[in-house]
Amino acid sequence: MNDEKFCLCTGEHTEEAEKEYANDSYAKEALHHFTANKGAVVSVFIILIIILMAIIAPILSPYSYKDVQAQYSNLPPRVPGLEQLGVFNGYRNGANVYAQKGALDQYHYFGTDNLGRDIWTRVWSGTRISLYISGIAVLIDVFIGIIYGLISGYFGGKTDIFMQRVTEILSSLPQLVIVTLMLVVMKPGLLNIIIALMLTGWINMSRIVRAQVLKYKNQEFVLAARTLGVGSRGIIFKEILPNTLGQIIVTFMFSIPNAIFLEAFLAFVGLGVPAPIASLGSMINDGYKSAMVYPYMVMAPVIVLALLMLGFNLFSDGLRDAIDPQMKQT
Repeated sequence: MNDEKFCLCTGEHTEEAEKEYANDSYAKEALHHFTANKGAVVSVFIILIIILMAIIAPILSPYSYKDVQAQYSNLPPRVPGLEQLGVFNGYRNGANVYAQKGALDQYHYFGTDNLGRDIWTRVWSGTRISLYISGIAVLIDVFIGIIYGLISGYFGGKTDIFMQRVTEILSSLPQLVIVTLMLVVMKPGLLNIIIALMLTGWINMSRIVRAQVLKYKNQEFVLAARTLGVGSRGIIFKEILPNTLGQIIVTFMFSIPNAIFLEAFLAFVGLGVPAPIASLGSMINDGYKSAMVYPYMVMAPVIVLALLMLGFNLFSDGLRDAIDPQMKQT
């Protein structure tokens, strides 16, 4: 070896300073990624505002969602303060409709419908009903889907084959057809709508959970638990289920806007809650018939429904990116 290729280093050798990395928990890291997503943060405010309005607005309103005042029918929107600016001032075709009907002491923020009912109160009461129906249906779907997916994925074999054939048969039928037929047989009503919505809504959750169980059931920690004598119930609920919570939460959040939209569609085609109870879909159904003459009757429920759907979808996207490591951006 030629020594001329090597020379002695006479400079001072300094060690690079050790870098300290924050030891953040998984929850803190997920929260950081979620808050970094501006769309997801905005969606949280949208959802909270709509939920608060659905709770508070009908209570504070001087009108009831079912009060019929035919003499004050088809009043345009009128908002105190804004009427001084020339908007939402109760005018239609250059005439003050409130003055014509002797209602100058009244303010209807979204106007009134063809029966004189306050649309502001009905919109937020309908939002409450839509959230209630979809929330109950999704919670039941999640419970059924988790149990079904855990059993099917963990035990496998003939049990898995039979259970998956059942889900394939149910999923091969369009959900809308099943729900519509059930509602026609059972007649519209809150309980019947919830039952109809949860008939097939659990299938997607069961497939997600089953896939996660198949992924984890042969992992080392599960094999170790089985070697130590832990029973199937303990392995399923203490070892596998906690590791699938991320996917369960994301799927749950994506199911909520789907249930809201399905309920609104059923109400729109006349299979929703019975009158005088209002939901967003039934209000859209009532308003679109007069949309060309009185567009405000359909605009208010449509805007609230659109914001609700947009908020939950953005929130679900942000939650998925924060929880799923494969979706995180470095």
